[in-house]
Amino acid sequence: MFTEIRPMRKQFATSFGLFAAVMLAVPQTALPQTGKLNTAPAGFTALFNGTDLTGWRGIKGDYSPHIQASLAPDELAAMQVTWNGLRDQHWSVDKAKGEIVSDGQSVFLGTAKDYADFELYVDWLMVNHNGDSGIYLRGYPQVQIWDVDNPKEVANGAPKGSGALWNDNPDNPGKWPLVKADNPVGSWNTFHIKMIGTRVWVWLNDKQTVDGAVLDNYFDRKISVLPKGPVELQTHGSEIRFRNIYIREIGAVEAKTALDKIGK
Repeated sequence: MFTEIRPMRKQFATSFGLFAAVMLAVPQTALPQTGKLNTAPAGFTALFNGTDLTGWRGIKGDYSPHIQASLAPDELAAMQVTWNGLRDQHWSVDKAKGEIVSDGQSVFLGTAKDYADFELYVDWLMVNHNGDSGIYLRGYPQVQIWDVDNPKEVANGAPKGSGALWNDNPDNPGKWPLVKADNPVGSWNTFHIKMIGTRVWVWLNDKQTVDGAVLDNYFDRKISVLPKGPVELQTHGSEIRFRNIYIREIGAVEAKTALDKIGK
């Protein structure tokens, strides 16, 4: 009896060791969870507190950050008052679930703070079929979110999946996701996004969809995106929900190391 069990233990130990080695070799993109919604783990800051829109402002949709930067402070402040009023009409918080809710209309929801290089996690839920949304980086579109089965968006590439920089130039490889990684409509999805300089990395549900591609300037393709700006949650005609929004600012040394790895 013992002569039979010992080989089995040895085989199990060997198999487990190989499994562990494989797991360690796989890049781990999942964020360690604290076990509580909207509570950031070590090293990250929660952008959403689960109860209200503190730290968020309304931003006119598809409004060039370069134009905003050229406005006089008093002019921009007056516009911000208007945008915040629209924010309060079309964005809300489902306190019972700890979720930001967009009704699909009016202004986008942007961070009150501007960010340069950063790492971001955000959960999103498309409530109904044929929805559309996205995450704007420094105010530029966008890490795309859409229903991959929307028959009206087939020509635009929806069947390829969410998680790519859809508004990039046609010859930019970042325009299309490396893999299709969407969960079904009505299920939660998680973005992991890094932006350093003009370069962007995206993982959707732990699968890499963009690998260091340049984020093109949708508003003026002759010039680069600005070095700093807000993170924005897009509203685009359908109810979308967000939660667990965490950010970590990336310092100069880490940024240089990352860009050196891709020769930029």
